[in-house]
Amino acid sequence: MLKAFIRAFKTPDLRKKLLFTLAIMAIFRLGSHVPTPGVSYVDIQKCQPKTGGAAGGVLGLADLFSGGALLQLSVFALGIMPYITASIIVQLLVVVIPRFETLKQEGQSGTAKLTQYTRYLTIGLAILQSATLVTAARNPSTLFGSSCKSIMPDTSLPTILIMVLTMTAGTGVIMWMGELITDRGIGNGMSLLIFTSIASRFPQSLAAIHSSSGRWDLLIIVILIGFLVIALVVFVEQSQRRVPVQYAKRMIGRKMYGGTSTYIPLKVNMAGVIPVIFASSMLALPGVLAQFNAGSAQPPGWVVFIQKYLTRGDHPIYMLCYVALIVFFTFFYVSITFNPVEVADNMKKYGGFIPGIRAGRPTAEYLDYVLTRITVPGAIYLALISLIPLIALILVGADQNFPFGGTSILIVVSVGLDTVKQIESQLQQRHYEGFLR
Repeated sequence: MLKAFIRAFKTPDLRKKLLFTLAIMAIFRLGSHVPTPGVSYVDIQKCQPKTGGAAGGVLGLADLFSGGALLQLSVFALGIMPYITASIIVQLLVVVIPRFETLKQEGQSGTAKLTQYTRYLTIGLAILQSATLVTAARNPSTLFGSSCKSIMPDTSLPTILIMVLTMTAGTGVIMWMGELITDRGIGNGMSLLIFTSIASRFPQSLAAIHSSSGRWDLLIIVILIGFLVIALVVFVEQSQRRVPVQYAKRMIGRKMYGGTSTYIPLKVNMAGVIPVIFASSMLALPGVLAQFNAGSAQPPGWVVFIQKYLTRGDHPIYMLCYVALIVFFTFFYVSITFNPVEVADNMKKYGGFIPGIRAGRPTAEYLDYVLTRITVPGAIYLALISLIPLIALILVGADQNFPFGGTSILIVVSVGLDTVKQIESQLQQRHYEGFLR
């Protein structure tokens, strides 16, 4: 791998792409530390948790994807989260709305329109989320605890509007930078910005684990566990079931076509990190609802139940609900992203068939059977990886400080693998040997 990177930097056009990508990532990290107008940077630093951990639930997930910029209320405070939410909503609408499904089937022009809708929805969500964040910042105890009194010296309407406009513009700039990386750099731009945000928190998290325990042996154990988890994630993310496909020979005019053999690659983890994000968001909703009814002297029974069992990550009921939601969303997301009936119809249309399986409905049933068998271990794998930070909370008390587990490690490994593959493919295009030397 090291030789591949050296060769990449020796290739002029590839070196230009790599340096451009690194420059955009550096600008992204710089913007994460520029405070929004109207926020006292000194007070923000005083209110930051000393342990280095982030808040839990949706707030913690958003802070993770922003690289810690959310709780600093910086220009890039919202990070890439509005774009992720908009992309997921548009993907779900493709299944529900026939117009969106038609656009998806139109090819490149339809995809461009869906991308444009995603951009508009991203800006709309950014306005909503920035307004919510600024409203919470007026009462900072909801973000940082009761010890934090004030982080906004001026809470007038013009200041609030400027803050909302600045954060929304920051989201637009992040979206633009991600598309610049995709067009002129290496890899998927949005994924690389998420990778940058999450990877930037690793040193802080490891330092927080050492400072909270004061033990070097514990830090070394955590790092070794991290390497084992990364190796496991790489192994599973690369694992796939290859369903063989044979294309029959056809005469078109005077030429013979077909007769080739290929395969359908079915990954063990076809859902990626989406089920973990959905499960975390769904589990955070009861806690949000309970907060609105927790102020009374005698809160209702359901509020007490939620506060006791569904807001503590180390509780068995919380873990059980978390695992159940991950398994459910894994099957749900795989079912809407891979349609065996559509794949079987396309194979039949072009003269393809699976050896030993009749074309048409039997092929769709066979693909559905194989997909179900693969998704079961994939869902269990996602649940186990996601439980690692919760188990770390019980063993070493390092829930949000533990970087090698859950959403973070899945995203970092998958984006890293995808980027390395793209670099290798571009190297192969530029370093092939012809017939003549």
